[in-house]
Amino acid sequence: MPSESGTDSVSLTRADIAAWPKADLHCHLDGSMRLATVLDLARAQGKLGTLPADSIEGLEEELRAVEASGSLEQYLEWFRYTIPLLQTEAALDRAAYELAADSAAENVRYLEVRYSPILHVEEGLSLEAVNDAVLDGLARAEQDLDITTSLIICGLRDRYESASMRLAEVAVEYKNEGIVAFDLAGGEAGNPPKGHLHAFYHARNNLLNLTIHAGEDWGPDSIRQALFYCGAHRIGHGISLRKDPELMQYFADHRIPLEVCPSSNVHTQAVPSLAAHPLETYVHADIPVTVNTDNRLFSRTSVTDELWQVYQHCNVTAEDLREVALNGFRYAFLPHGRKQALLRRTLKDSPMAASDTTPLW
Repeated sequence: MPSESGTDSVSLTRADIAAWPKADLHCHLDGSMRLATVLDLARAQGKLGTLPADSIEGLEEELRAVEASGSLEQYLEWFRYTIPLLQTEAALDRAAYELAADSAAENVRYLEVRYSPILHVEEGLSLEAVNDAVLDGLARAEQDLDITTSLIICGLRDRYESASMRLAEVAVEYKNEGIVAFDLAGGEAGNPPKGHLHAFYHARNNLLNLTIHAGEDWGPDSIRQALFYCGAHRIGHGISLRKDPELMQYFADHRIPLEVCPSSNVHTQAVPSLAAHPLETYVHADIPVTVNTDNRLFSRTSVTDELWQVYQHCNVTAEDLREVALNGFRYAFLPHGRKQALLRRTLKDSPMAASDTTPLW
């Protein structure tokens, strides 16, 4: 498939990408449940009436409307169907395990799951009990499957900073037990990152990794605040970065990775189509780009699907795409030695047609 940067020496199929070892660095637990599990939990918990349909087929039909969400805020409304079902330890454990299992089934070798524990305490669980349940589910998956997992705790833009501080405290409490980073999620408009400055200082001062949703439905100023006020090491989405060429150069120079979620970016109208996505611009500007799912359920996607759509619509070569896939391992929130070992194994086992000069870093 041709690209402005050259012509491919190979042509990829979806099956090729499915065979690649992959990583997913931006995946929300409560947006990535199995539809069958949503229905099963709703029935078991007496909450079937909270769903827009009472069958798999009906729910699938309803989910097609996600494509017409029109805005990030409308897209986020879909969480009202899943979060009420994830208020027990058993449900949280199950959702975490199944997410890891679904990821492993498409050859995702490394998965970072993110969520906000404060959304799962409505029926009496403590933040710690919520966190333990999710970590237990991920740990079981690691025992059963060929996958490595980590967990990211999200502060929420639309909550008081005191709530973000409490979540940052939990993240620090668990930093040696599976939590690898602290994040800020939710609608950007009117909720700037600097409003949660102290929570990020607490996380950073305790040596946690930081990632922040920024530049998704707000301008580059949101990204600048995430970097220079809050100290983010990675940026979630970063669609509006292209509006600030000087900042783009800073990303390239300092190797700051973007967690891009192409289908989600279309569904939230951060971009009008995949063909209009700035991913190509960022790749050709030598900015580290990773491709991720965001919400496997709501966007009805997988890492394989996201990479395949990028290859079809975003004017990148097979070699470009291979580097994007490897970036998922290069920029994982893991200790350097573990990250390098995972990447070496990926290159050794991979059918990616790697060259002998592929840089580990």
